[in-house]
Amino acid sequence: MNTISFARGFPAPECLPVAELADSAKAALERDGLVALSYGSTLGYEPLRSWIGERHGVEPERVVVTNGSLQAFHFVLEGLGDDARVIVERPTYDRPRKILAETYGDFDEVGIDDEGLEVDELERVLTSDARPALLYTIPTFQNPTGVTLAEKRRRRLAELARGGTLAILEDDPYGLVRFEGRPLPSVFELAGGEGVTYSSSFSKTIAPGVRVGYLIVPAGAAQELEQHVASTYITPALLAQATVYEFLRRGLFEPNLERVRGLLRERRDAMLATLEDELGDRASWSRPEGGYFLWLELPAGLDASTLLASAGEAGVTFVPGSDFGGPSNTARLAFSFVSPAEIEEGVRRLARLVAAAPATAETF
Repeated sequence: MNTISFARGFPAPECLPVAELADSAKAALERDGLVALSYGSTLGYEPLRSWIGERHGVEPERVVVTNGSLQAFHFVLEGLGDDARVIVERPTYDRPRKILAETYGDFDEVGIDDEGLEVDELERVLTSDARPALLYTIPTFQNPTGVTLAEKRRRRLAELARGGTLAILEDDPYGLVRFEGRPLPSVFELAGGEGVTYSSSFSKTIAPGVRVGYLIVPAGAAQELEQHVASTYITPALLAQATVYEFLRRGLFEPNLERVRGLLRERRDAMLATLEDELGDRASWSRPEGGYFLWLELPAGLDASTLLASAGEAGVTFVPGSDFGGPSNTARLAFSFVSPAEIEEGVRRLARLVAAAPATAETF
C-alpha cells in the first residue's frame, strides 16, 4: 500500500513550470551570464531587487534577496539583541519555533482563532514585559492552520507597529495563492512600511527549488542587515535569482500563478468535501480560501501523535498539531502535494483510523 502524505507542504509536481524555467535559465545566462556566474551584490541580483521593489512600491535599496524565506528569518533574528523578546502565533510554523527555542530558549505565544491572531491577547502579553518585542506572524493562509487575519486586526497590528509598540516580521509566502475571496492588504502596506519587515518567497508561486526569497526592510536597515548577510556568504545564488528575474521579465509569473491556483483549489475542494463526507460528525476543520494547509481538530481526548503511530500502517500520514504548538487533538493536513483522488482516499483512511481510536476519546 502506498502511503498518502498530508505532511508535505510541497507543491504538486504539475505545479512546477519546468520548461519555462529551463528556457529562463538559458536566456538569463545568455543575457547576463558574466554577472550571474560571478560574485555579486551580497543583497541580491540587482534587476530582481528592482522588480520586487517596484511591485511593493519601495526603493530597491530596501530589498534583500535571500535563499528562501527561512534564511530571511535567521537574518532578522541576527539583528536583534541578546535579550530580544520574540512573540509568535500559537500554533505557528514549526521551523521558526525550533530556531527560536535553540536561539533564545523560550518565546512568547499568542493564540489564534478563526479571524487569525488574537490582538487583544497580544496587547496583554505586551504589557506584561517592558522589553522591546518582535512579533513573527503569518497573516494570510497561516501555516499550519490556513487561517487568514481579519482586516480589522491587521489595522490594529499596523497601528502598534507605527506607534513603536512592537516590531513585526510579516511572513507572506502564501498570500498570492488565493482561490477565492477578497485579497486583504498586508500589515506592511497598512503600516506604510513603518515598524514592519516583510518577508516572502517564490517557492510557492514559482518553485521551491529555486530557493529565492526576499525581505523588505525599513528604510536604512539594509546596510546594517548586510553585515549579517556577508557573514553567511560572500555572494548569494545569483544564477537562480537571475533565472527567476528572467521568468518574471518574460511575463510568465501571473499566468503561472493562475495555473497553480487552479490546481491547488481543486485539491483544497477535494479535501473539504471528503472531510465532510467522512468526518463531518466527528471532527472540525478550517476552511482556507487559499494556501497549502488546513487545520483538523479531532475529538477531544484523541491524541494526534498517537494516531500518527498507526497511520503508517493505514497508508496515510500527517503532522500532529503539537509540533506547531497546538493542542494534542489537532493535526495539519497539507492538500498541496497529492492528487485529488489521493486526497479522497487519504481522508477515507484517516477517517477509519479515527473511527478505530479508543472509545475514551470524546465525540467532538
